[in-house]
Amino acid sequence: MAKPEQDIYITSDPEFTWEDEKSLDSGKYNGAKALLEVLEKEGVELIFGYPGGALLALYDALLDSSIRHILPRHEQSAVHAADGYARASGKVGVCLATSGPGASNMVTGIANAYMDSVPLVVLTGQVPTHLLGTDSFQEVDITGMTLPITKHSYLVKDANDIPRIVKEAFYIARTGRPGPVLIDLPKDVMAAEVTTSCPEKVHLPSYKYFGKGNAGQINEAAKAISQSKKPVVYAGGGVITSGAGPSLCQLIEKLNIPIVTTLMGIGSVPSRHPNLLGMVGMHGTITANLAVNDCDLLIAVGVRFDDRVTSGLKHRFANKAKIIHIDIDPAEIGKVVRADIPIVGDARLVLDDLIPLVQAPETTAWWNQIRTWQKTYPLRYEQNGHLNPQIILEALGKVGGEKAIVITDVGQHQMWAAQFYPVTNPRHFITSAGLGTMGFGFPAAIGAQFAKPDSLVFLITGDGSFQMSIQELATTVQYNLPIKIVLMNNGVLGMVRQLQKMFYNERFNQIQLHANPNFVKVAEAYGIKGLRVEKPEEVEAALLKAVNTSGPFLLDFAISPDEVVLPMVPPGKVITEVLGGED
Repeated sequence: MAKPEQDIYITSDPEFTWEDEKSLDSGKYNGAKALLEVLEKEGVELIFGYPGGALLALYDALLDSSIRHILPRHEQSAVHAADGYARASGKVGVCLATSGPGASNMVTGIANAYMDSVPLVVLTGQVPTHLLGTDSFQEVDITGMTLPITKHSYLVKDANDIPRIVKEAFYIARTGRPGPVLIDLPKDVMAAEVTTSCPEKVHLPSYKYFGKGNAGQINEAAKAISQSKKPVVYAGGGVITSGAGPSLCQLIEKLNIPIVTTLMGIGSVPSRHPNLLGMVGMHGTITANLAVNDCDLLIAVGVRFDDRVTSGLKHRFANKAKIIHIDIDPAEIGKVVRADIPIVGDARLVLDDLIPLVQAPETTAWWNQIRTWQKTYPLRYEQNGHLNPQIILEALGKVGGEKAIVITDVGQHQMWAAQFYPVTNPRHFITSAGLGTMGFGFPAAIGAQFAKPDSLVFLITGDGSFQMSIQELATTVQYNLPIKIVLMNNGVLGMVRQLQKMFYNERFNQIQLHANPNFVKVAEAYGIKGLRVEKPEEVEAALLKAVNTSGPFLLDFAISPDEVVLPMVPPGKVITEVLGGED
């Protein structure tokens, strides 16, 4: 006797109990549809995601949504792409992955966004609620794993909570100091019926953030500025995040005072601004470092005094200066360096209140000293007829112009780009600063290109970093993204080799990338045009060819493994103890 037909579908595997079967058949308003509806109301246009069993209800609902889904080739790339999208657009980036390894593959990307204060809403699938805590198939405690690297996280256990939670998540992600918020979505919750609607307002009595700064402290700062003789503005990523660039320019021009930036602060003011001394810190300009060390007033705006600038020396950093620290996150003020005048608030709002109150100090002698330093210690490199990375970047700046968006990976190429690429506008230089994540650049460039489809997007990467996300060549082709890949290929892990060369007596170990492929042929295998460049006189023509070719293009620049990033402050040294600053 034949078995009943329905027995074919019986299984003891919880992954295949199909909790959402009735929901899919009935067309009822379920958790997945409610989620997408709130995302649409929040203005979400794109989700970078990778599907899986726990997300079937959501992916089914996406077929009827106005939201476009972008499929990268790895879950970590989905987070980095959402990150690049958020940085380039100023909006909240959204990414999605299934339960278990899908969710855990996102951890590095979430940490990267958290360190650089990037607003993300991260959606993860989860096993059904009745299986939570049973070590079921593809179960991980993703809210627990990401607790230190999110602003907030939710494990949704009632589908009727979804509209409220999603609205709260976007509010938390983009307000105050921005950052990632994670929403963990069990499979049965996604399939369950929803009878509630999205609230009109967010009600979070325990969540507070600062906007305007304290008037008394702003007055005190204005007085200190007017009385200073050697002031310096120290600008970080908070300036970019708050849109404070124009206000900052107004301040430094009204007062005629110098400014330095962090890596995250590049683009706060145009790189050709006469008051800009360059980047400060480990690979900053010598002039910027000397100025910060010798100033009598440091006006820190949207910075966290990280160890790449301070060398972790705290009391030995800018120890001649009174310090004004403006930041939206009160936890950052006084955490590393003592602030004489702390101002908690949004950088733009604080600067707008400060500007009318300040009077220009007398800085003629100070500028004379600074101009002497600039003449004595310019950024330079050896022009020896070889293909130097600096030549590539200078040509790239010329070809790209003011409107190009540059995304970097992490390594020597990142620092060369920070030093030599001319950045005119905020959100046009995107890099992994706090976490220093190799493999960030390519997916972030994908996100930036989606955010700014009409912009020229350059990815500056190295052969080590590129191979951590090289599979995203497929994503670039699938969506016909015209990203121009500038690959600095030296056959080694360049920054590690540099450190081993300088501080470990050239005892090189595990830095040779002997099995590198022919990157041009790899690109061609994906249907992408490419070109190998080995001589300096070929650089500009190659860049023009890439720019004038529709679709993506890969330029493989052969540079020497002996190239180093200079100047350099050795770890643990004060910022005036610089290597590569000789006359």
